[in-house]
Amino acid sequence: MTISADTWQARAALCELLALSFRYPEDTVLADAIASGEWGEAADEIAGALGLNWSVAAAPGAAEAAALPDPAEIQKELRPEATRLFVGAPQAVCSPYEGVWRAQAEGVQPLLFVNPHSMAVERFCKSCGLGRPEGTNEPLDAVWTELELLEYLALRAAADALDAEGAADVAAGGDGAPTGEQATEYREIGEDIDEFDAEDDGPEPGDVVASADLPGGSPEAAWDEFMADHAAQWMPQFAEAVQRDSRVPFYRQAASLLAAFVK
Repeated sequence: MTISADTWQARAALCELLALSFRYPEDTVLADAIASGEWGEAADEIAGALGLNWSVAAAPGAAEAAALPDPAEIQKELRPEATRLFVGAPQAVCSPYEGVWRAQAEGVQPLLFVNPHSMAVERFCKSCGLGRPEGTNEPLDAVWTELELLEYLALRAAADALDAEGAADVAAGGDGAPTGEQATEYREIGEDIDEFDAEDDGPEPGDVVASADLPGGSPEAAWDEFMADHAAQWMPQFAEAVQRDSRVPFYRQAASLLAAFVK
């Protein structure tokens, strides 16, 4: 089944929103989006576009989250809870790393960086032309980093889908040139892809790997492979744990959205 550019863009937007939701809130971007209602509006719109059985009003913790409209107060909740859930000492309540979850499932000692699953994610990223973002030193199998990888692949797939739509227009007698809304989509997707390339710290930053050289030979195949071999193997369990163990309503909401997406 051919997936439309609009669907790929919605997938990319959801991955971006979820990555923001789980990454440690160093600044107030997330708190501001929650307080203004923008997070909930975006989540509802994207979930609807993707046909997910999810809404912010029905998500766990919705009533409690709505009762805290001040971004400063939200930030005071988010930061210590993100530390407790995802950093922790001596260990996180809900580890955000694939390698830890899969090691536990396999009954072996979880090790960051040097485990077969996080190393496989690192190889996959490199095969997509992406390395560790400059200035960071964390495993690439963090939930937010894996979501950002999926966002990148979805953007690449959206660009290819738009190209295919242009080719179909030519075949139907048109000139294939994007106009109006489609031209805007081309520009925005290109800008988003350029942002990934600018942040990349791989051996050839700024060089986009050709679609045919991505895993599986296309962005769509790479997406399917990573979802099946990595995201789907542990994110549902991670999302379930966050819904169960979070003391902050927002993280229960975000986890329920992740669960609806990767189930």
